[in-house]
Amino acid sequence: MANTSLNQGQMLINSPQNAVDIKQLTTILFHRRYLILGISCAVMSVASILALIAKPTYQSSMQILVSSNLYEGVRSSNVQGNPESEFTDPNFQVVDYTAQLKLMMSTKLIQKAVALLRPTYPDITLEDIKGKKEKGEKSPLEVAQIEGGSGINKIPSQVFEVTFKDKDPVKAQKVLQALQNVYQDYNIEQQNERLHKGLSFVNARLPEIKKEVSQAEKNLEAFRRQHNLLDPEVQSKILLESLADIQKQLETTRAQLQDNRARQANLERKMAASSQNAIISSRLSQSTRYQGLLNEIQKTELALAQQRLRYTENSPVIQNLTQQRQSLLALLRQEAGRSVGEKGRNVANTRQPLLTQGQMVGVDLKLVEEVIQVQTTSLGLIANEKSLVESEQRLRSELSKYPALIAQYNRLLPEVETNRKTLEQLLQAQQSLGLKIAQGGFDWQVLEAPDKGMYMGSGRVFLLGGGIIIGPILGIVAALVWEMFHDVIYSARELQRLTNLRLLGTVPRLGGRARKRLAKLPGNKQDRAIPLVLESNPKLPYHENLDMVYQNIQIARYPQLFQSLMLTSTLAGEGKTTLSLGLAVSAAHMHRRVLLIDANLHHPSLHNILELPNDWGLSLLLEEEANTPVADYIQPIHPDIDVLTAGPTPEDTVKLLSSDRMKELIELFEQTYDLVLIDAPAILDNVDARIVASVCSGIVLVGRIGQITQSELIQAREILSRLNLIGIIANDVKDSPRV
Repeated sequence: MANTSLNQGQMLINSPQNAVDIKQLTTILFHRRYLILGISCAVMSVASILALIAKPTYQSSMQILVSSNLYEGVRSSNVQGNPESEFTDPNFQVVDYTAQLKLMMSTKLIQKAVALLRPTYPDITLEDIKGKKEKGEKSPLEVAQIEGGSGINKIPSQVFEVTFKDKDPVKAQKVLQALQNVYQDYNIEQQNERLHKGLSFVNARLPEIKKEVSQAEKNLEAFRRQHNLLDPEVQSKILLESLADIQKQLETTRAQLQDNRARQANLERKMAASSQNAIISSRLSQSTRYQGLLNEIQKTELALAQQRLRYTENSPVIQNLTQQRQSLLALLRQEAGRSVGEKGRNVANTRQPLLTQGQMVGVDLKLVEEVIQVQTTSLGLIANEKSLVESEQRLRSELSKYPALIAQYNRLLPEVETNRKTLEQLLQAQQSLGLKIAQGGFDWQVLEAPDKGMYMGSGRVFLLGGGIIIGPILGIVAALVWEMFHDVIYSARELQRLTNLRLLGTVPRLGGRARKRLAKLPGNKQDRAIPLVLESNPKLPYHENLDMVYQNIQIARYPQLFQSLMLTSTLAGEGKTTLSLGLAVSAAHMHRRVLLIDANLHHPSLHNILELPNDWGLSLLLEEEANTPVADYIQPIHPDIDVLTAGPTPEDTVKLLSSDRMKELIELFEQTYDLVLIDAPAILDNVDARIVASVCSGIVLVGRIGQITQSELIQAREILSRLNLIGIIANDVKDSPRV
C-alpha cells in the first residue's frame, strides 16, 4: 500500500506539464467564471448602449480627372530636341499624383470650402471636414487614386475619388460641391502662376547669360593679342615639325663633317708618304718591326674612327684607343730613328701636313688641291652645324611655353562656346514659353459630380458583434491577469508538485451536502455506506476518501502506528477542523479509540460544529495542577470518540502550549487512546501550531484547492520541513468521487 501510494505520487510529479497547464487553465476559468461573466455583461451592455445611440452615416462621392496639357507639350518638345526644358520652372515636371492627393487634402483648400459653406452651415469648422488628429479620429473626407487594369496588372490611373461622410446626406453633398468649386478655381490660378513664373525665370536669366558670353569673348581676344596666337595647338604643331626638320638636317651635317674629316686625314697621309718616300722607303722597308708597328697603328686608327661615330671624345673607349695609338706611335718613332737616323726620326715626329712645313719635294699638286678643298668644305659644315644647334635650342625653348598656353586656351574657348549655346537655348525657350501661356496648365476635370449622400449604415451590428466577442475575451484576460497576481493552486497534482510531499488523499467538500447525499442512497446500500458512528452522531462528517487518507497515514509509519497527529493548514478556513472530525470518524470506524483536541486557543470552532459547551477545555486543563482529573474536561460524542474542546481563550497561549504540562498531557493521552488528533491553528497565522507540532508524533498539512496559494504553501512547507511532516491532504477537490 505504501509503495502504491509512493508510485502514484511519482506519477503525478512526472506527468506532462502541458496536461496540467490545460487542466489548470480550465479550472481557473471555472473558478473565475463570475468575474468573466460580469466583465462580459458590462462590455456587452456598453456596446448595446452605443448601438442604440449610434446615428446612421451617409456618404457622398465625386470623381476628378487629373491631367496636364502643358506637361505633355514640354515632354513632346524634349523628345524633338527642344532645349527649353533646361531653363523652365522646376515645377514643370510630370504630374506627381501623390502631391496632387495631398494638395486636395490641404488645409488651405479645405478652409476655402469652409468659407463657402458658412452661409448654409454657420457652425461648420475645418475639423468637421478633416477630422481631429489629436483624438485619432478617422477623417470624414477621403481622397483616393483609382487603380486601372485588373489582377496583377493594376496600375494607378489619373482619376481620383473624393468621398465625404456625414450624418446629413444633403450636407455631405454640399461639402463636396464646395470642394469642387475650390478645386477648379485653384486649378486656374496655379496654371497662370506656374507658367508666368517659368517665363520670368527665363527673362531673368537672359541678361546674365549675355553678359557671360561677352566677358568670355573678351577674355579669349585678350589672350590672343597678348601671345600673338590664334590657336596655340596649331602653332605648337608647326614648331614641332620645324624642330624635327632641324634635327634631321643636323644629323646629315654631322655625318658629312665626319666623312670630310676622314677624307682630309687620308689625303694628308698620302701627301706625307709621297714627299718622303724617296728618302726613307729604302731604309724603312728593310725594318720588319717598323712594318708591324705601322700595321697596328692603322688598325688602331680604323677602330678609333669607327668608335667616334658611336661615342664622344670623353668616352672611356675613345680614350683607351687614343692612348693605344700614342703608345704605338712612340714605338714607331723609336724604330724609325734606329732605322734611318736622325732624319728618319724627324720624319716620324712630323704630324702636320706637308704644305704647312714648306716641303713640296715629291708631293703631287692634285693632292694639295684636294686637301685645300676638303678643309674649306669642313669649315662650312662646322658653321652650319653650329647654326642648326642654336636653332634647335631656340625651338625647344619656345615649345616649353606652349603647354601652359594650350591649357589656358582650352579653358577660355569652351566657356565661350557653352555660353553661346546657353544663350541660344534661352532665346528659343523664351519664344516657346510665350506660346504655352495660352495653352493652360494641368487640369482637374470633374468626371462625376457629387451626389446626395448614400446610407452607409450606423455600425450597430459592428458594435454588438464587437461587444459579444470582446466581452468574453476581456473577461478571460482579466481572470488570467488576476491569477497572475494571485498564484492560487487549483489541482491536487500542482499541490504535490510544489511541496514534493506525499499526497495522502483528496477529499471533496464535506458537511451538510455530503450527509444529504448519503441519506438519498436506497435500502441496503445506505446501510452499508453509513457507518455506525454517523448513526450515533449525525453531525460528524464522513467520506470514503477519508478512510483512504487514514490508511495512507498509518501505512506511512508501518508497522508502527502514529499515536498523535496534528492537522494544520497554511491559513485559516481551509477545512482542517472538518477533516479532523472526518479522520476521527474513519479511525472509529476501524475500531480505534480517538481523542480529538481543539488546540486553536485563539479561534476555536470544534465546539460550535458539535454543539458542545466550551466553558472548560484544554486551556483550563493546562492551567490546572497535575493532579487535576483529566476525565472531567473530556466530552464523549461517541463510544469511540472523545473531544477536548479549546476552553476559554487564555491571555498567553504560547506559555500554555510550550509548558511541560502540555507534553505530559499528550503523553498521557497517547497511553489512554489509540489515536490523538489535534486540530491546530494555521501555521502562518501564529506560532501556536509550531509549538504543538513539536509534541506530536506526526503532522498533516491540509490545503484547500482554489484557496491556497503557491507562496503560502512553499512558506508553510519550509516551516514544517524539519518536523515530522507526513504529507498533505488536498481538500475541496471538485473531481473527487463522492458517496
